[in-house]
Amino acid sequence: MNRIDSLGAGLGLKAEHYAQALACNADGLWYEVHPENYMVGGTRLAWLQRMAERHTLSLHGVALSLAADAEPDATHLRRLRNLIDLINPALVSEHLAWSTWRGQYHPDLLPFPRSSEALARISDNILRTQDALGRSIALENPSHYLQLQGHDWDEIGFLGELVRRTGCTLLLDVNNVHVSAHNLGFNAEDYLDCFPAQAISEIHLAGHSHDAQGALLIDSHDAAIAEPVWALYRHLIARIGPRPTLIERDGNLPAFDELLAERAIAQATLDHPGALP
Repeated sequence: MNRIDSLGAGLGLKAEHYAQALACNADGLWYEVHPENYMVGGTRLAWLQRMAERHTLSLHGVALSLAADAEPDATHLRRLRNLIDLINPALVSEHLAWSTWRGQYHPDLLPFPRSSEALARISDNILRTQDALGRSIALENPSHYLQLQGHDWDEIGFLGELVRRTGCTLLLDVNNVHVSAHNLGFNAEDYLDCFPAQAISEIHLAGHSHDAQGALLIDSHDAAIAEPVWALYRHLIARIGPRPTLIERDGNLPAFDELLAERAIAQATLDHPGALP
């Protein structure tokens, strides 16, 4: 059994919960962080190293901008490689999005048309990234808020072709599927049923919110996981079997015990795939 196969349900690691997270010994528990918060050293890096001595960690990047019209920043890749070598994470992942444009950084994960040109460019960026890091990475399916023009590929076909061309894996965010299905008007279960199971190395679960008018769902990570997302998750695990699953919470942070309670729901699903809630 490799390190990934032994992982159950994990939590996003927050500084506010450091002492409790370090001491927790739940079976299969692991933690995920954004590497950008630790790549410059300091106190945060010191306590991340201590956490890595006790718990399995995963790095979930937000700044590689793999869908941009430029190669990933070489300095960023070196710093990320140094962090990987230091803490030896079980998983490394990134978003299928762009955030840099001609030297300017935009603090968001922005969409793009799934053209054949974009496919070739992103494939090249993934290969460059994996060469620099010395390992494969996982790509996360994005959240969508409006219809874009210019697609040559559907999303699942695009992701599958990236896997074929680069050897990367996929991070399936179930909340992103629910949000996108609501906003764009497609069937979320059908999407999950078509998603390439063999490529999934990690799953994310999170809460969402509504925009001011109540028309759009927003992938805000600031609420408890909604029941429709839990239902999609149970449906997915019944089909593909257990996969490492992360509970993401970035805003309105609750007590650590509340996050552990959500984590326990995910772990029970992993322990008994196909069981009714």
